[in-house]
Amino acid sequence: MTTRIEDRFRALAEEGRPALVTFVMAGDPDHDTALEIVRALPGAGADIIELGMPFSDPMADGPAIQKAGLRALKAGESLKKTLAMVGAFRESDTTTPLILMGYFNPIYVYGVERFVQDALAAGVDGLIVVDLPPEMDDELCLPALDKGLNFIRLATPTTDDKRLPAVLKNTSGFVYYVSITGITGSAAPDATKVAAAVGRIKGHTNLPVCVGFGVRSAEQAREIGRAADGVVVGSALINAIEASLTDGRPGAGTVTAVTDLVRDLAGGVRAARLADA
Repeated sequence: MTTRIEDRFRALAEEGRPALVTFVMAGDPDHDTALEIVRALPGAGADIIELGMPFSDPMADGPAIQKAGLRALKAGESLKKTLAMVGAFRESDTTTPLILMGYFNPIYVYGVERFVQDALAAGVDGLIVVDLPPEMDDELCLPALDKGLNFIRLATPTTDDKRLPAVLKNTSGFVYYVSITGITGSAAPDATKVAAAVGRIKGHTNLPVCVGFGVRSAEQAREIGRAADGVVVGSALINAIEASLTDGRPGAGTVTAVTDLVRDLAGGVRAARLADA
């Protein structure tokens, strides 16, 4: 039995184009608005959704996503509410893959076994937990895989050929290549270097390789998508949400600020392979 993530990449491979993977923070700027945004993403062109689990100490995230997490926590978002958001999303969308992304601490506090069960029941397809290295696979990765959740691992420019097999060993769904060293949203990726890195990773695995960190525009998405199986955009969407707020509160244009950008990015992704046709 395949997962929604695997099915989506198979369908996109038949189309001959990469995926647009969008990241937003659960509960940002509040629970109801975040749910409205998530529900609107597929129609705007998102192929896969990453939903951030807000955490008070997000060490890998840049200022934009850090602030999004803090806004969400201030608005009362919790892991339980985030899982409820996934369940509400699934009431109207049973096909779009949805991945929870974040840190292990909230999951540990929630209880790993309970979390895996509740995530599956809600309709989660995969997990990205950025602070769990392969040496800690027993903590969450293996229990999640055993129950049918994809566990997506990150590779970086410093992940060499000696380290890569350990990173890939229990990875499923896709490999997330972090295109820059440093925090999210801090720099623009170099498409030539990204293409070389994607090629190197593909020498070790048959899994799709998605590239994120630093992609902000349709043009960047098009360039990265020429080599990658997916393009991940997060900070740019979070910035669009923040720019739409008034005194921290959403306005009439908050959802459309995100969907307009996603439509633009989707156009870039869909043009990615045309240049090579």
